[in-house]
Amino acid sequence: MTRYSYPAIFSPAEEGGYTVNFPDLEGCFTEGDTLTEAIYMAEDVLALILYGYETDGRAIPAPSDPGSFDLHEGDFVNYIACDTMEYRKMYNNKSIKKTLSIPEWLNEKATSMNLNFSQILQEALIEKINAQ
Repeated sequence: MTRYSYPAIFSPAEEGGYTVNFPDLEGCFTEGDTLTEAIYMAEDVLALILYGYETDGRAIPAPSDPGSFDLHEGDFVNYIACDTMEYRKMYNNKSIKKTLSIPEWLNEKATSMNLNFSQILQEALIEKINAQ
């Protein structure tokens, strides 16, 4: 699963803007000078933290019922959604060299057609991943 939705507590900041806290996820908080910026930053930090959970193999906690939070005056709860696969594509796009083996006849035919092995492998892997 790479798509998630978690409740976030938005609190007005004294200097203006909003702070955002995800009570279900340790260390998952951010802020923004406007509500729009706070929502954008909340999506980014949520994807970052959950990507870290996935990479580390940690269990991802279930989202809490937003009615269970103790809110202060001016606070409100809003669900924030993210897709960690899209986050990976944007921020973890470094090329990795892979060695593979194919039959000699296939190599000769593909080389004679000037096919780009890397591009074909990427396309095939993306197709396979999306088919699941």
